[in-house]
Amino acid sequence: MEKEAKKESILADYLMPTAIIDSDYTAVVDFAQKSTTGLSHPRDQAIQLYYQVRDGIRYDPYGIDLSVPGMRASTTLKSGRGWCVPKAVLLAACCRAMGIPARLGFADVRNHLSTTRMRRQMRTDIFIWHGYTVIYLDSKWIKATPAFNIQLCERFKLNPLEFDGCSDSIYPPFDQLGNKHMEYVRFRGEMADVPLDEIRKAFKRYYSACLSPSEADFEQDVSIEQPDDR
Repeated sequence: MEKEAKKESILADYLMPTAIIDSDYTAVVDFAQKSTTGLSHPRDQAIQLYYQVRDGIRYDPYGIDLSVPGMRASTTLKSGRGWCVPKAVLLAACCRAMGIPARLGFADVRNHLSTTRMRRQMRTDIFIWHGYTVIYLDSKWIKATPAFNIQLCERFKLNPLEFDGCSDSIYPPFDQLGNKHMEYVRFRGEMADVPLDEIRKAFKRYYSACLSPSEADFEQDVSIEQPDDR
């Protein structure tokens, strides 16, 4: 009994709304509930939410806004696009809105999917503080990475990340053609909220050019580049 109470107390941290993971925001709650209509099992709900965020929200690494409002789940839901961390935040918020414990995981990755503009601005293929969601299902934590939407995967001949609610869903090292795709260089840990101050400092140090206001359109850049360009 005491063991169960301690477990519930620990999990409570991963059910609470925060300033960024605003799982109590009306639009987020409505989105989560409508997305899981007719589903009662937490695993089924989490799977459905994963695909809704993966494909319903376009991946956009050009629109980085490291303010609290810019990182919020409700902001990403409203805009319909976001980079890996805000998409992971939205999935975590939706899970919490449905009473499913969720937290955020972070890693540094070597990403071979990029556009000419990204390579020119970043001057590196290392993406620090890559974000994913970690969902508590059937008494274990499971990684889920909703960043790349299906349309992007088809364009770049990537293997779309599936999520079955039972095993970790993280990026494979190669794409459909056998080219290098993603390498996990360092896992930074899993947290109840976004460590925004740390991310800001790191991005300012490594990616200052990417944080300048930009009118660039990632989808347009993707549409005119060939997969062989990477």
